[in-house]
Amino acid sequence: MSGLTGKVALVTGASRGIGRAAAERLAARGAVVAVHYGSNAAAADEVVRGIRDAGGRAFALGAQLGTPGDIDALWSAFDAGVGEHSSRTCVDILVNNAGVTLRGHLEETTEELFDQQVAVNMRAPFFLVQHGLKRMPDGGRIINISSGVTRIAYPEIISYAMTKGAIDTFTLTLAKQLGARGITVNAVAPGIIDTDINASWLRGNPEAEQMAAGLSALGRVGRVTDVADVIAFLASDDARWVTGQVIDATGGSHL
Repeated sequence: MSGLTGKVALVTGASRGIGRAAAERLAARGAVVAVHYGSNAAAADEVVRGIRDAGGRAFALGAQLGTPGDIDALWSAFDAGVGEHSSRTCVDILVNNAGVTLRGHLEETTEELFDQQVAVNMRAPFFLVQHGLKRMPDGGRIINISSGVTRIAYPEIISYAMTKGAIDTFTLTLAKQLGARGITVNAVAPGIIDTDINASWLRGNPEAEQMAAGLSALGRVGRVTDVADVIAFLASDDARWVTGQVIDATGGSHL
């Protein structure tokens, strides 16, 4: 895989889980990585320290997505920090990873729960891209995190699935619009991944782990590095001829 030396990446929700793995992988490839967090500054600082200890370059920036002024706050923090770590003040790679998963069947989903997921999972990526494009040079990369639930029905997270379906449409349409600038836009759709979000029901529960592993054609639960490697590929020049795609990273779940 070609390197990312000299590139600047922003990964939202990078203090843990898939976002953290993606930030670490992009930094290992040579990119300067802006590690965004919503509320856990200590966790983001830990990610940054780990990247720097490994010889990479990174800095943390905080902004609570889904709240008034969130997009301006995030990009202002990016603009303030990037010049200290890179000679280039643009963003070459934008990974829209931050999201919330709030459980509830149709009859259990309140307007508040629905609106929160829309604000973080749909509205934030839309306006992050809108504001970020003036900072992105031609040939940039936009990578959105979707979900396997856009093709696998889970009624207990119906509103979450709707937001990720919107991300797939956003990805397709944006790829068409930005193709003239050589900017590729793709999405990655993970399945069940061993992350903190799934820890309460998955970790330390052999029956749950066996069930989750059994959904995959590959017979195991996904790891964050499984998804981070796909993100790194899409961020690289090796993926220069791939755009408008949703890359399934579910390990062949529900085939």
